[in-house]
Amino acid sequence: MAAASAFCSASSASVALRPTNQLHSTQWTSRCAVLKAVSTLKATPTLNGVRIPLSSGVSRGRRAIVSCTLQQSAETIVANGNGSSTSTRESALILIRHGESLWNSKNLFTGCVDVPLSQKGVDEAIEAGKCISELPVDMIFTSALIRAQMTAMLAMTQHHRQKVPVILHNESERAEAWSRIFSDTDEVIPVVTAWQLNERMYGELQGLNKAETAEKFGNEKVKEWRRSYDIPPPHGESLEMCAERAVKYFVENVVPELKAGKNIMIAAHGNSLRAIIMFLDKLTSKEVIELELSTGIPMLYTLKGSKFLRRGSPVGPTVHGVYALTQGLARYRDQSNPRYDIN
Repeated sequence: MAAASAFCSASSASVALRPTNQLHSTQWTSRCAVLKAVSTLKATPTLNGVRIPLSSGVSRGRRAIVSCTLQQSAETIVANGNGSSTSTRESALILIRHGESLWNSKNLFTGCVDVPLSQKGVDEAIEAGKCISELPVDMIFTSALIRAQMTAMLAMTQHHRQKVPVILHNESERAEAWSRIFSDTDEVIPVVTAWQLNERMYGELQGLNKAETAEKFGNEKVKEWRRSYDIPPPHGESLEMCAERAVKYFVENVVPELKAGKNIMIAAHGNSLRAIIMFLDKLTSKEVIELELSTGIPMLYTLKGSKFLRRGSPVGPTVHGVYALTQGLARYRDQSNPRYDIN
């Protein structure tokens, strides 16, 4: 079984890092808070030369988190400085499941129906933004669905760098030409939308009330459709089918940006993110079906070389280095934000 958790944040920059001491462990927690730490890293955010792919509160009462250890210590990874090779860089990957949608609030199967956030979902997205407001974000990937896009946009309104997320339109030559930016793009974060990151398609269940559907078909059958790995609902997708497209897109489009030193945020959906986490954490099909992701709760990974490391969550606003905020990320945050002036 795997766990998902919250953490705190930063904004856009390629950060070069290398490990030093062994990481310490602590308990994962489901609450996010802005943490204060030490050090400074100079950020160099830019859009120049970025390869843009052409394709484009924890939920109460939910079994969202299981016990696992969290690698932590702000002293374990230090900046390599200028001239570090790609193999020694460490990039941040932030995953956020969209906030509650209007159909979530009505207990309806949503799937690929394009439903916006509820007011609670808007609030969750803003809170998620506060959690990641101190982490670097160079590029954003979202699904093609409005609830994921709203979550990403609302989250970035809370970011201390106040860069503007701009959706890239590559669906046609005209769309690309008409949305071209001719001013300095250093204050812009590109947002790539991709249908491959959409929620799994629930077929004939979409729009149906979950409780009424269970009464009609039986709890066991509905549980099988919702929680099995390879059994789809009628004319819909299984988690396995969703994973095939989501992981393929992640590997082909997101991983190259991470390896190039970009810090990436993905705002997507419960099942597409479960599929990506299955890939990142090397979960089995049995383990991934037990994984619950709460709406509006960020999760942090870092990539160093070819290895993804799952990071943790802060437990309070004044605790230093509580969730493996690397020293490089702490330096980025401190130098780019006058609130953390250590002089």
